[in-house]
Amino acid sequence: MKIMKVLCVVFSILIFSQNIYSKQTAPESGQANNSIFQIRLYHLKDDNQVSMTDNFLKDAYLPALHRYGIKNIGVFKPISNDTASDKVIYVLIPFSSLDQWMKINDRLNSDAAYKSAGEKFLHADAKNPPFQRLESILLQPFSGQTFLKIPKEKNADRVFELRSYESPTWHLADKKRAMFNKDEMNIFTRLSFDPVFYGEVISGSHMPNLMYMPIFKSVEDRNAQWKVFGNDPKWKEISADPFNENNVSVNHIDSILMHSTDYSDY
Repeated sequence: MKIMKVLCVVFSILIFSQNIYSKQTAPESGQANNSIFQIRLYHLKDDNQVSMTDNFLKDAYLPALHRYGIKNIGVFKPISNDTASDKVIYVLIPFSSLDQWMKINDRLNSDAAYKSAGEKFLHADAKNPPFQRLESILLQPFSGQTFLKIPKEKNADRVFELRSYESPTWHLADKKRAMFNKDEMNIFTRLSFDPVFYGEVISGSHMPNLMYMPIFKSVEDRNAQWKVFGNDPKWKEISADPFNENNVSVNHIDSILMHSTDYSDY
């Protein structure tokens, strides 16, 4: 009987864990429904490393993920990359579950086509490494948008803005996330910001924080849209509401303007 009780408890835990990572909102047509997002940041020092990483992502990494049914992978470069000493390539990958993310490296390590296509990158000489560092951020999507919202067509001029809001405490981070789910996301939708995703960082070097990625036609359009947002009556109302503690809920903001690469899925 004791063994049966233990088995029942274990089974219940497994079912509960599966529900945590698989409960999703049905996406609209043309959108991807996912429960975990990963952002991989390749930090690069020069054009040679940029070229090596571009070729690896284009010819080996993305094709392999596509073979495993992982679609709608975004690859982005900051507009400031050309003059920056730390050049970065951002890769946004949607995973259907935490389990899929955990197993992806094992699948890649046993993929002959991937290893062949990525040979120069994967086995580069230590004197000529393909990148300086690789950073990984895991995000859990907000309940208000559990899927990636993908643009219908590619546009080289389109600007993707990756925004990161760091909070001084977990309590205030929860306040800010709730503020997004209750009101801010509705404002962004009404004003046609059309963010690709909203997510809470569950593993990363800057926590607690949340991240999201609105889309604009151009840098000029981006600047104009944020002015409209700042003057929006609903935004003024909720940002001034003492309950939201908006004046202290965020103590650091990063904003990175980017274009998608020609081999990005969108």
